[in-house]
Amino acid sequence: MGTKIKDNDLLHVPILAEELRIVNAIKEKWKIERKLTSILYYLIVVLTMDWEKIARELSIKTASKIILLVLDGLGGLPVQGKTELEAAHTPNLDRLAAKSDCGLADPVFMGITPGSGPAHLSLFGYDPLKYLLGRGILEALGSGVEVTKNDLVARGNFATLRDNLIIDRRAGRIPTSENEKLCQRLNSSLKSVEGIEITLFPGKEHRFVVKFSGEGLSDALSDADSQKDNKPRVPAQALSKEAAKTAQIVNDFIDEVIDLLKDSPRANAVLLRGFSKHPSIPSMGELYKLKPAAIANYPMYKGLARLVGMDVLTAGQNLPELFAALEKNYKDYDFIYVHVKKTDSAGEDGNFKAKKEAIEESDAYIPRLLALKPEVLVVTSDHSTPSLLKSHSWHPNPFLLFSKASLVDKVSRFTEKECSQGYLGRFRAIYAMPLMLAHAEKLKKFGA
Repeated sequence: MGTKIKDNDLLHVPILAEELRIVNAIKEKWKIERKLTSILYYLIVVLTMDWEKIARELSIKTASKIILLVLDGLGGLPVQGKTELEAAHTPNLDRLAAKSDCGLADPVFMGITPGSGPAHLSLFGYDPLKYLLGRGILEALGSGVEVTKNDLVARGNFATLRDNLIIDRRAGRIPTSENEKLCQRLNSSLKSVEGIEITLFPGKEHRFVVKFSGEGLSDALSDADSQKDNKPRVPAQALSKEAAKTAQIVNDFIDEVIDLLKDSPRANAVLLRGFSKHPSIPSMGELYKLKPAAIANYPMYKGLARLVGMDVLTAGQNLPELFAALEKNYKDYDFIYVHVKKTDSAGEDGNFKAKKEAIEESDAYIPRLLALKPEVLVVTSDHSTPSLLKSHSWHPNPFLLFSKASLVDKVSRFTEKECSQGYLGRFRAIYAMPLMLAHAEKLKKFGA
């Protein structure tokens, strides 16, 4: 049973015995003033609470529906005084923001630049510090690669190597057809390394998945990727003693690929990151009693969706096909995640104009979302990708939540600065799922 703590009437927080013991120990050690203890109680509760346990106990099955629209890499930084979102003409998003709860969401913590995996996990209600997923497993599952307990997978890029410098991490974004031929060529030429079988699976443009199959492999490896152009090659390094052999196998593989592709003008090297094995993670059905689905056209996002128990729906490569897939399947699911990649790609390319146009293109589909009449509609991002930086950044994501229970604030435009003034304030993205479930009336009351 919880004990009701009353201090100076600032906060009344139910707190468990173990949490109370921690608080009292801290008070005694640092002689904290009485007026601060209720704040301390609150912080301890927040830091020690188990959202997954609470979700399992409180979630209920209802007919209400939730749509989560993720405009990847949406947040930006000013160029000539405006961010991409501020420069874009977004009448539909602006009207929606004006009748929604708005705020800014930090994917992990303030100041932390997240990868797409942990950033999405947060939005789905999973603690990214608990579930440390390598990008490789997400990409592999999204590409339909079968991964067993003895397999190690990584996400790969074909790249351009000159004088031991990686001058283009994406090999000029080679066509997917060229990628397929390269993977086929390598699969027929590569030798097994110390009994480990190696297979490449082509993705879009320069991307691929590599699978190492055999006993004793470890995913405790650093990325074999400098993350920036015009940098020297970086080998994979073992992060534990047990991973030393695996690191050598990976680096021997990279050397062999470079030798095999030495005559290729663009794609003559590979970069690997996100080494991972198959993790154990509860499904959204188990935690939230949802029947969830995902509409995405990049393997990594499909893989993440599959990992948390979503059905991955068939959709084409452009926005009309994504939203047509949503409309076609809407009646069959109570939670649908829709992922738009173009905003992020333009940001990574440093193309302010293209990112602005991708935002405007997405804005045109908001009326179609509203026409479906979901009980909850959220529009946000997984992380920010300012074109000024050409990479993911630590800046928080604009966030809006529309429902009949929204407490409308003074936000009149869906932009970074406007959302900072919203009712929700600045919060961790892991709270997005409890908010969505609550607004969809899918959570029971907590406590007596």
